[in-house]
Amino acid sequence: MLYLDRPAWPWRGRLWSHLISDVSPAELHVFAETLGVSRRGFDRDHYDIPAERFAMAVWLGARVVPSRELVRLLRQAGLRRPKHLARPRPEPPATHPRPEPPATRSPGDAALPALRPR
Repeated sequence: MLYLDRPAWPWRGRLWSHLISDVSPAELHVFAETLGVSRRGFDRDHYDIPAERFAMAVWLGARVVPSRELVRLLRQAGLRRPKHLARPRPEPPATHPRPEPPATRSPGDAALPALRPR
C-alpha cells in the first residue's frame, strides 16, 4: 500500500508531501514513476512529492495519513532508513582529468642529456 502526508513541508518556495510504501522500495519507485516524479525525489525510504502532484497521487490510490503514521508504517514494515544508517553519497566525478604521468624515455631519446637532480 502507498501512503502520503499532506503537503506541509516548505522548501524552495513550495510545499511538499512524503510518499512511502509499506511493501517495498520497488513498489514505491514504480508509483513515483507513474506519478511523474523524478528519481531525484527519492530520499532513503520516501519520495518528496510537490503539492501540485498531491491530488494525482491520491487519485492513483495513495492513502493520506498523518506524518507520524508514515514513520510508524515504515518501521513496522522494516523499511525505515534513518540518516545515520544511510550509505554516504558517492563523490561526484572530477571535473578535470588527472594529469598524465611523466613520459618514459624512449631509445630514440638517447641523444638527449639525462636530467640529474642537483
